[in-house]
Amino acid sequence: MKLYQLHAKQKLPISQKDAWEFLSNPSNLKIITPDYMGFNILSNQDKKMYPGQIIHYKVTPVLGIKTTWVTEITYVKEGEYFVDEQRFGPYSLWHHKHFIIPTSEGVIMEDIIDYKIPMGILGQLANPLIIKKKLKEIFTYRYLKLEELFGKVTDKNPELTFKSF
Repeated sequence: MKLYQLHAKQKLPISQKDAWEFLSNPSNLKIITPDYMGFNILSNQDKKMYPGQIIHYKVTPVLGIKTTWVTEITYVKEGEYFVDEQRFGPYSLWHHKHFIIPTSEGVIMEDIIDYKIPMGILGQLANPLIIKKKLKEIFTYRYLKLEELFGKVTDKNPELTFKSF
């Protein structure tokens, strides 16, 4: 079993409260997802985030193939972090931690995603060729969109690192 990890960090010149209000609202995920992915939230986008919340999405991640993605919000610490875990979707495992860390300039938004790709060796071959590339593209889009919405602290490119275990 091969496990992969994406680690992303971004500084934004906003308060921890404002960052939390935006990130903990499920409907805002559509705003920071590239349009070509056809991202559509089907349920629970109008509720404040809480542990146990199930959210259904339709998304077209690659090759125009629509898929259903169901996540559960498993942990929430108001204003500081939350965790979403895929219950049904394209990955064998998807565990996404979202942290909001206050700084003197605003906040650092940190994402740590542990994921596993289905289909054994074929999935492992697809990671560097397709999946890792697609995740980098999505998080770069997200980074630029958040800067557009909230301003920027630095001119650095997105801080993205990938690991495999």
